[in-house]
Amino acid sequence: MTSENKVRFSWVPPYSWISKLLATLDNEPKKKVSNMVNSIWDQRGNPQNPVDWSDPDTWIVENLEGDDLELARRIWEESEHIVNPRYTNSPLAFITRYELLTANEEGVFQLSDKGRAFLNNDANTIRDLDSSEGLLQLLEILATKTRAKRSHLLSEWSAFLKERSNYNADSTIKEALWSRLLNLVERNYVSREGQYYVITSKGLDYAVKEAEADPKRRVLRAINNFNESQKKSLKEHLSKIDPDDFQVLIRDLLDKMGYDNVRVTGASGDKGVDVVATVQFGITTIEEFVQVKRHQGAIGRPILDQLRGALPLHKAIRGTLITLGNFTSGCKDAALFQGAAPITLIDGEHLLDLLIENEVGIKELKATLYELDNNYFSELKEETDMQSGHQDSCIQGQGDERSP
Repeated sequence: MTSENKVRFSWVPPYSWISKLLATLDNEPKKKVSNMVNSIWDQRGNPQNPVDWSDPDTWIVENLEGDDLELARRIWEESEHIVNPRYTNSPLAFITRYELLTANEEGVFQLSDKGRAFLNNDANTIRDLDSSEGLLQLLEILATKTRAKRSHLLSEWSAFLKERSNYNADSTIKEALWSRLLNLVERNYVSREGQYYVITSKGLDYAVKEAEADPKRRVLRAINNFNESQKKSLKEHLSKIDPDDFQVLIRDLLDKMGYDNVRVTGASGDKGVDVVATVQFGITTIEEFVQVKRHQGAIGRPILDQLRGALPLHKAIRGTLITLGNFTSGCKDAALFQGAAPITLIDGEHLLDLLIENEVGIKELKATLYELDNNYFSELKEETDMQSGHQDSCIQGQGDERSP
């Protein structure tokens, strides 16, 4: 792997931060910027005496003075309160590494042609940065999945990063994944739905740009489209199955999720409960009481109250309400009502995610893609060139020894 192919940064800042800093730091002396960063770093505190950096309007005035105060305040105000000056070090490293700002002979930062192109949203400039730092590759990974938690992406992302960077620590790999997802969410290439990340149509188009020239990306698009169609088919099938079968499906789901002694109470229900299971929390065993509603409409508070009212009959402290539809705002508000037994709400989208994740009513198909390993051949060439140079040196040395 050549140095040009390496992912350089564990944390990639949001591009909005980069744009704001480029505008503010253009024509600023490099030493002035470095002094501010160092002054802030020197006051970072420690676990026993932490510093609160959450309110720049307060800490800038209290902790800085002179040029440091003036520049930090400008960064905060000119970025429209987007960039907290406490966290300028990493974005600045990104900016200088990719030469978006360069220092002239007088040591003053100047916006480079590449920096101007970035500010003008030049597609090639930004795409090169995305490719260098693995954002495009992360979109490709996400494109093969319908919806994914970070944990679902971690294995493939880790394999990519270990091949394309010097990062091996799990914590660093997770940070790299998290920061890039935030970057892509900000740019509307990925949407976030609770704990799940979903590639948008805009993101899919960006990831598979020039698809006709790249069979791999055509395959990724096809996989994503197929997965979406199968998710829709699953939802349609669930909407038509018998309610008793739906209860059994929920039983199987809970069993796959690690619950013990999962049982359906019967067609007539058991005092407002359809499925009962046991779950272990540390050293405590808790019984989970579930009410299941197959219909796709909105579930209101009366149904939640019915389940909550049934819990004392079972000496239960919590329950779960599962539906193929969704919940009204009143139902959501009542689910965690203070002083009442908590009720977990699982709506249709969440249910589909759980079914797919645990392969209940749906199964994962394996597809293997073989791709030429260009890194191997680059390293092979470097090795043979190095050996050839060593042999030439030895031959030259032997010739020198024979010289009079």
